[in-house]
Amino acid sequence: MSTPHLYVSAVPFAPRNSLISKKFRDKFPQVLEHVSEHNLGWPALQHVLHGQLGDMRSVAFSPDGRHIVSGSEDKTIRLWDAETGEMLQPPLKGHEGGVYAVAFSPDGKHIVSGSEDNTIQLYDAETGEMLQPPLEGHEGWVLAVAFSPDGKHIVSGSEDKTIRLWDAETGEMLQPPLEGHEDWVWAVAFSPDGKHIVSGSEDKTI
Repeated sequence: MSTPHLYVSAVPFAPRNSLISKKFRDKFPQVLEHVSEHNLGWPALQHVLHGQLGDMRSVAFSPDGRHIVSGSEDKTIRLWDAETGEMLQPPLKGHEGGVYAVAFSPDGKHIVSGSEDNTIQLYDAETGEMLQPPLEGHEGWVLAVAFSPDGKHIVSGSEDKTIRLWDAETGEMLQPPLEGHEDWVWAVAFSPDGKHIVSGSEDKTI
């Protein structure tokens, strides 16, 4: 007895391309209409984003929350619209191994990635262009990357048990590797003032 009321209530708010809307809108022509801007599909929060061909290793939001970047075992980096779930451009390529770490710069203009090819790469987030040759120096997989709060530096952690600091503009390594961990470095981050770096390792220490 009540089932029709469920559809009458749902149809005006269901996105135009949803199954509910397509199946029942024509059956209830006299229901209320949603006259303001109406979604064509369900929001990305109710989506599963498909497109990468390998295990997903890392994801991050852009600072403004509008975009998502993902890194995958398929050696690519992909950029997504966080509201619609749409892939924004062709996959960013360049790594020769799985991508284990991705991060946006504080201004959202650049993306940094770390890979099992032992390199770090920097991309233009809008065009997908690689901004400079790969940053080389690690002797193992790059498992973690992060930008400093001012966007001028990049820190990386690696399977080689070291942490390295880089100039984000030139790609130059700024000092000798930071050592101390006895196993793979899986996580790195800057303090809010950019003066300190914290790391987490498979050796069970920070």
